[in-house]
Amino acid sequence: MYTPFNLSGHGAVVTGGNGGIGYGMARALLAAGAQVAVWGSNPDKTERAKATLATECGDAARVHAFVCDVGDEAQIESTFAASIAALGRVDSCFANAGVGGKGTMMMEMSLDEFRRVQRINVEGVFLTFRAAARHMAAHGQGGSLVATASTAAVEGAARASHYGASKGAVTAYVRALAVELARHQIRVNSILPGWIVTDMTERSVNNDKFAGAVLPRIPARRWGQIDDFGGIAVYLASGASGYTTGEQFIIDGGYTKF
Repeated sequence: MYTPFNLSGHGAVVTGGNGGIGYGMARALLAAGAQVAVWGSNPDKTERAKATLATECGDAARVHAFVCDVGDEAQIESTFAASIAALGRVDSCFANAGVGGKGTMMMEMSLDEFRRVQRINVEGVFLTFRAAARHMAAHGQGGSLVATASTAAVEGAARASHYGASKGAVTAYVRALAVELARHQIRVNSILPGWIVTDMTERSVNNDKFAGAVLPRIPARRWGQIDDFGGIAVYLASGASGYTTGEQFIIDGGYTKF
């Protein structure tokens, strides 16, 4: 029987899975039957996410949580090893953890501020994917790597140039890895969210002036929700995407098309 979206026995890692888009992904992966390890940098938030996900899916044994700073090489290596031990095997890895800018104009931006964003958004993806790819190549069954980028990678993000640069770098990195890792049966894709309601965007989407300017430019006429990313997460983790690699999946309610 053809059951492409059944993730029973599948092990998934979701960085930044304790909230926002990552939480929406983790929830959908669990609903499809996967075991999931969510990573977060905030211990309390990560434990709360684990408890809530366990309640939602009704099977606490399939939910694992780890505290990790994805910009720290040693923490990535130890946390990925712990995730393998918990899951048995990692079949998909979602490098979703990220930080935003602070509305700083480029001419006033410090090097430290520029590097703060690159450390998590670029180096964090590199370190996470390197650990995952080594594991997947070693077990010989292939797998799926998915990076959360942003529509800022393809648009001009004023006062967020370092954020846009980081997400543009991620999309280029994904394309390169898709070619390099195909011999190991590892697929690599990116997701580019538009304006989604999360803690990171809370100030913007709740600002009447901002909403008045942006919402009319979104053909769907609404902000995105974290559950809008559940379907793409399950698709990219599953065998249904077995011939899909190197792609950018823009999920923005049509924002970049209008």
